[in-house]
Amino acid sequence: MSVFDYREGAGPLVVSMPHTGVRLPDDLAGRYNDVGRSVCDTDWHIDKLYDFVGELGATVIAARWSRWVIDLNRDPEGAALYPGSFETGLCPTQTFAKEPIYADGQAPDEAEIARRLDAYWRPYHRQLRAALDAAKARHGYALLLDAHSIVSHCPLLFDGRLPDINFGTNGGRSCPPAVVAAATEALDGHGFTHVVDGRFKGGWITRHYGRPDEGIHALQIELAQAAYMNEAAPRDFDAVFAQPLRNALADVLTAAVKAAAPR
Repeated sequence: MSVFDYREGAGPLVVSMPHTGVRLPDDLAGRYNDVGRSVCDTDWHIDKLYDFVGELGATVIAARWSRWVIDLNRDPEGAALYPGSFETGLCPTQTFAKEPIYADGQAPDEAEIARRLDAYWRPYHRQLRAALDAAKARHGYALLLDAHSIVSHCPLLFDGRLPDINFGTNGGRSCPPAVVAAATEALDGHGFTHVVDGRFKGGWITRHYGRPDEGIHALQIELAQAAYMNEAAPRDFDAVFAQPLRNALADVLTAAVKAAAPR
């Protein structure tokens, strides 16, 4: 089975969804415990929430396999995103609540991690790189949306309740201020809380690919899952409940794509 689902669009927007996968490969499934097989910490239903991006001409790449296999939004060398803070690694061995996900003695060793890099991580990033280059060649620029979500309360990662919409720009290095300003202004009247470069400043994908000087802008959006779903029943998706946030995100992306265009 392919590492990812891919749909090519004709516009400058490229949407990466590295944590939507809920599958575990047959040859690995037996190594996980019940917590691991639950594939908790998935970015639930992001593909459904952003299904409107086809109308914007977006190219979409979405992971098929769970982040428990390998985290496509981590440095391939294993470097930390937020040094000194708790975070799960390239091949996670525990959840955001520090629960083990592998059966005893079944966590991957260095050779297995290297194998997963070749089998899962590198194909995804080759395709993402190609998509960004193609969008830039067509339009003179590309805008990468790094699309994520997380439970609204996660004490080991952040205090209190996360804002509904968390924009990450690597401290302003992955996209210009005009893009962020357009995106946040588009939220006016929608009733959702937001922050820029708060707890989430952009993961490896945003930081690695965001090169405004080279015509590729990257914006991470980390959503609090309570803003669009029932966190107590994560596998269920209520399209009616999610629609207000879906409308807001459509306005955000429309404005950001326009603001990113060369002047």
